Amino acid sequence: MSIKRHHSNQRMSQIVTYNNTVYLAGQVADDETADIKEQTRSTLAKVDSLLEQVGSSKHKLLSATIYLRDIKDFSAMNEIWDAWIPDAQGPARACVEARLADPGLLVEVCITAALN
Repeated sequence: MSIKRHHSNQRMSQIVTYNNTVYLAGQVADDETADIKEQTRSTLAKVDSLLEQVGSSKHKLLSATIYLRDIKDFSAMNEIWDAWIPDAQGPARACVEARLADPGLLVEVCITAALN
């Protein structure tokens, strides 16, 4: 099976598929002025859209890494995450505090999912 790259440039691809697995680049909100809940909501909407483009969905998540600018936002982020994730289908997940690429960003989500 070949590696397929989608929405690529010199630096990165938004989606890479290989061996029935999809890897998403870190996704962030477009509106950096929004609060943690809205940034999480819009980031997860991007995840949904990217997964759909290659025939996957949040029902096929394998793992997630969530980066928070401030770990104090953990509960608020989880409120949105928990409403988004299908019942009993949570992926292997890590959540860490990290300095993100732009100071207005509050959350970044990296996803690995199955294609089949």
